[in-house]
Amino acid sequence: MARPLLITALGLLCALHIASSAKLVCHMTNWAQYRPANGKFTPDNIDPFLCTHVVYTLATINSYNQITPIEWNDGQMYQRLNNLKTVNPALRTLLSVGGVVNGISPFIFMVSRPENRAAFIRSAISYLRDNNFDGLNLAWEYPGHNGSPPQDKERFTELVKELDKAFLEDARDTRMTQLLLSANVASFLPTISRSYEVDKIAPHFDFINVMTYDYHGHWEPRTGHNSPLYGSSLDTGSHVHLNVNSSIAYWMTLGAAAEKLLLGFPTYGRTYRLTSGSNSLGAQSNGPADGGPYTRTPGFWSFYEICDFLPSATAGWIDQQEVPYATYGSSWVGYDDMRSFSSKVEWMNSRNLGGAHVWTMDMDDFSGTFCSAGPYPLINHLRLSMGFPPKPTTTPAPTTTRDPITSFCHGRPDGLYVNLADKTTYFQCFLGNTYLHRCQPGLIYWDSCKCCNWP
Repeated sequence: MARPLLITALGLLCALHIASSAKLVCHMTNWAQYRPANGKFTPDNIDPFLCTHVVYTLATINSYNQITPIEWNDGQMYQRLNNLKTVNPALRTLLSVGGVVNGISPFIFMVSRPENRAAFIRSAISYLRDNNFDGLNLAWEYPGHNGSPPQDKERFTELVKELDKAFLEDARDTRMTQLLLSANVASFLPTISRSYEVDKIAPHFDFINVMTYDYHGHWEPRTGHNSPLYGSSLDTGSHVHLNVNSSIAYWMTLGAAAEKLLLGFPTYGRTYRLTSGSNSLGAQSNGPADGGPYTRTPGFWSFYEICDFLPSATAGWIDQQEVPYATYGSSWVGYDDMRSFSSKVEWMNSRNLGGAHVWTMDMDDFSGTFCSAGPYPLINHLRLSMGFPPKPTTTPAPTTTRDPITSFCHGRPDGLYVNLADKTTYFQCFLGNTYLHRCQPGLIYWDSCKCCNWP
């Protein structure tokens, strides 16, 4: 029997209890507004109930150690994003700061002296409060690495400690909710070792976004998956650690608490140009496939661009790594889909991680135009797999006659149940409420495994 595409009822019920504290953090980028036609993305495209947190990417730091916007309309975009909190008051927003100035990370100068850090922290608090953000995300992924002085590893620790202390003092002084502090961090083991004093910084973050993607790409001479859950038998040398399992284990070994770590879920794939008759994992390649029509970056396709590619392609599944790939002609793409997201959520829950972060909202099929699965098919599936209750919808006015569907869960315990009237759907009972879910096309619900599977 084919592998189930949904997590089991036991996994889901465990996730339902986790969901109240778990985080689903979604990044959006301010450069996605420049993509053409249906690829253009702004805060107006955001479903305010989709994610628990949205991270606006990206602002930078000027020569006066102050946060400064990058795009001409960032101020307007901030407002449009944060206005979503009037629709969903539980939504939290963070501003991501990083990038490069003249080819160099602006963090390097800022952390070099205590007075520079103090100026940045004052600027950060003021800027976040003035623009109605709930927190700061540090997008300096490689302190002490890639041209940064070795002592920046320790300076990064000082910055994190000082930010945490200042955010606490600001909350006490203003009697406002304390600002959140998070960071995007590396997933390659040697980079982690060179960049972070993990046991010293982890306690000061509200959550840590581990970038468990970009393990492989067209810069290599053979095909490899962008975000494999596990290694493969083809991995040798340091490549045996280029996978989700190894990266998260290493962060925890170095002292990061599991509940602080968020697993990275990419909504894009990495492409290659094949150079031989082989098209499997490890096939010979030479550079990237052509850029997609919307993201326009060779070697890189958004999920919605992959949806356009799949009907003419041959899709495959890498059993050892629990991720898909597809080929057509000389083009090869490794990507994530609903099945691989389910596998990663099951793994994530087994390690008691703090939740998930998505890179990015604007590369999922946010409009529902391309994949024939509604808006945000990947992130919506991730949300469901993590056990979050369905998002609020407009409900019909009550009637004197009880609806047999909406009343199905009255008196029933939480869980999944077969819909005998239509086996392509199934019921989820949660806190006495009834939610009707639909299996993916071609599948039916099996009560024996509490999953959707082939007939």
